[in-house]
Amino acid sequence: MKKIFSKEVIIAVITLVSLFLLYSGLNYLKGINVFKPSNHYYVLMSNVSELQRSSPVYVDGFKIGIVNTIDYQYDNEEQGKIVVLISLDKQMRVETGSYAEMKSGLTSGAYLDLKLNRYVSTYLEVGDTIDGVTNPGLMDKIAKDMLPQVEKILPRLDTILMGIQVLVNHPALSQSLDHIEAATASLQKSSRQLDALLAKDVPTIVGNLNQASSDFTVVSGNLKELDLKQTLETMNGAIQNMNQVTKQLNNPNNTLGLLLNDRSLYNQLDSTARNASILLQDIKQHPKNYVHFSVFK
Repeated sequence: MKKIFSKEVIIAVITLVSLFLLYSGLNYLKGINVFKPSNHYYVLMSNVSELQRSSPVYVDGFKIGIVNTIDYQYDNEEQGKIVVLISLDKQMRVETGSYAEMKSGLTSGAYLDLKLNRYVSTYLEVGDTIDGVTNPGLMDKIAKDMLPQVEKILPRLDTILMGIQVLVNHPALSQSLDHIEAATASLQKSSRQLDALLAKDVPTIVGNLNQASSDFTVVSGNLKELDLKQTLETMNGAIQNMNQVTKQLNNPNNTLGLLLNDRSLYNQLDSTARNASILLQDIKQHPKNYVHFSVFK
């Protein structure tokens, strides 16, 4: 039976299939799906410093395409511009007046963010040019805004480091560290003494407290056994008797009341005491006027 395909034809077919699979695999690794239909547009940029082939194209955060090629224009009216060819999903339609903004992520690299003009009802044709805008990336912002500030801070930082070095090398710091070490050792010693004191005396103190609590319990029981009502009645009677005595002392119609409340009696007693004092002084000064001695009778 005659063979339909010769060995050479089979090898050629296998080679073509292998090349096609290799091409498809490489494009797949780049994010290009050769089996998915797409529309091509051109984006005119002035700077694509971080943009690369296969960089994603987003609309409202959703990936709708990739970057195919990036070419520099040399010999036409757009010289100095960079043309970026992008492939978008077949169903994606771009309104006139839309533009593409290049952005940079901290870890994802550069990408194109397609800003659609939602206020019109006309659309660009496939292959038309879209205006491009470059948004400064994070590193550009750092180089522009932070680096000048860092340059201003560096001389001050150098001065601060020198001051810290002088402080570290100063003998007073070493002495302070020695004092801190000595204080730490003293605290450790005090802690050990306190632990020993607690281990030795605290059980005794707790025992004394328990004994005091037991004694207080006994005293409390004895207090409960007392007839407090009778005691209070006795105290009330004593207070009433004291009140009666006080009333009797304040009453001028009895002897004690007269002695305590009669002003004339007080004056007489005061006068008598005064005369007695004068008499005693005169006796001391002129004893002969009152005492006579005679040797012969």
